[in-house]
Amino acid sequence: MNRTHPFRPALLLASLALTAVGCTSSQPAVKPVVDKPVAAPTGPVSISNRAMLLFDDAVKSFDAQKKAKAFDYPSLERKFKAAAEADKNLAEAEYNLGVIAERMGKPDEAKARYQAALTKKPSLRQASDNLAIMRQNSGDVAGAVALYQDVLTRYPDDAGSRARLAEIYRQNNDHDKAMELSRAALMRDPANTNALKVMIRSYLERKQLAMAKLVALRAVKLDGADPELHHAVGLILQKEGDNEGARVQFKSALEAKADYVPSHVALAQLALDAEDFPGAEEHLRRILQADGKNAAAHVDLGIALKGQGQYDKAMQEYDEAEKLNPELGATYLNRGIILHKVKDAPERAVELYRKYVALAGGEVALNGEAPVFGLMREAESIVQAKREAKAAEEQAKQMEALQAQQQAAMKAEEAKQKGQPAPNAVTPASGDGTAPKATPAAGNGNQPAAATPAGGTPAAPAQKNAAPADSDEPTDDLL
Repeated sequence: MNRTHPFRPALLLASLALTAVGCTSSQPAVKPVVDKPVAAPTGPVSISNRAMLLFDDAVKSFDAQKKAKAFDYPSLERKFKAAAEADKNLAEAEYNLGVIAERMGKPDEAKARYQAALTKKPSLRQASDNLAIMRQNSGDVAGAVALYQDVLTRYPDDAGSRARLAEIYRQNNDHDKAMELSRAALMRDPANTNALKVMIRSYLERKQLAMAKLVALRAVKLDGADPELHHAVGLILQKEGDNEGARVQFKSALEAKADYVPSHVALAQLALDAEDFPGAEEHLRRILQADGKNAAAHVDLGIALKGQGQYDKAMQEYDEAEKLNPELGATYLNRGIILHKVKDAPERAVELYRKYVALAGGEVALNGEAPVFGLMREAESIVQAKREAKAAEEQAKQMEALQAQQQAAMKAEEAKQKGQPAPNAVTPASGDGTAPKATPAAGNGNQPAAATPAGGTPAAPAQKNAAPADSDEPTDDLL
């Protein structure tokens, strides 16, 4: 079957979450996960009893919502706001409001809350970490590194900042430095799963699958509720060729977190490869629920719908993908396949195939055995055959018209010949076969006078039924 899969599951999405006051910060491409509630705030600054009671009530609400796996962020926001307003020194409540603001898609408010928390309690390094993470996610890597290093300057034994710095080095392909920082983080906190994830990713990228699996299994034992760890094991098994085992691990990740997008992506890909189009559609729709502007997911949903014979719906998905990302070549390839194979529009399909090749970097950039070239040749042959058939049809029509014209001329000639009189006969204008009668100029019906010769003597009228002249008979000379 001709199809393309324009996106593949990422090796691992960086988990930059920090646990503090019951919430965590943002992660690139993945929604943050609320891990566990925090104990009551401690420090040299005393907090009013009322603020503490309100804070404890907010944490209990968090616990209940976590158990139900359904977070009501507006209600949590109201509760933590009440605690923060009850005592302006309650930095932990301010920090939690920052995390909730992030969850609600308010990054500017989140940054302001984190800054306010640090102003009230400079030792709340989680706020610095989350600010660094936000900078890193926005592309300000240098700013993030500066904040992490500032945390390490103030807290030399902090494992979290080391793990996050290790991830930045890994992303820049400095695996040696990444592994060094990860090991340093684990020396200070053996249960730091972020450091373990960096090691897993690094081993995977260097194709050291045995080491990656060893670290991943250790991490799963530490935190079996982390979907990213199950996903990591699935990716390793997939690399080893064990797709069934990988599928089980990806499903385990979704059991831990139903909206974990990377595992939906991986399962959708496996379903498409197995031509399980309904299964692929289910996962792709979950992906689009999380990110409706994912052009690649729209293309793959179109493939899944095409596989189920829903061609018009598939074309709608390709149209949506083109609106979101006009440079995504897979959109044109898959649309061309439907026009070529289903809609009997090979001319348009050839145009789309050529556009796909152009977006892929031209014919030089693609493998000569790429399926698109075979599709293009097939569509072009159909176009040529249609042209030849059309030309032959037009020629046949011309021949038919010429034959019809010749037959009409022959019929006219035959009709003319059938209607002609005998030779030397006069045919009346009316065509009734009656010989015309000569009419004198006077118009009275009498026979006209005999013609008079030039000598002036009238010629005698010709004798009717005269016998042939006999040369032996005497001439009648009587006047």
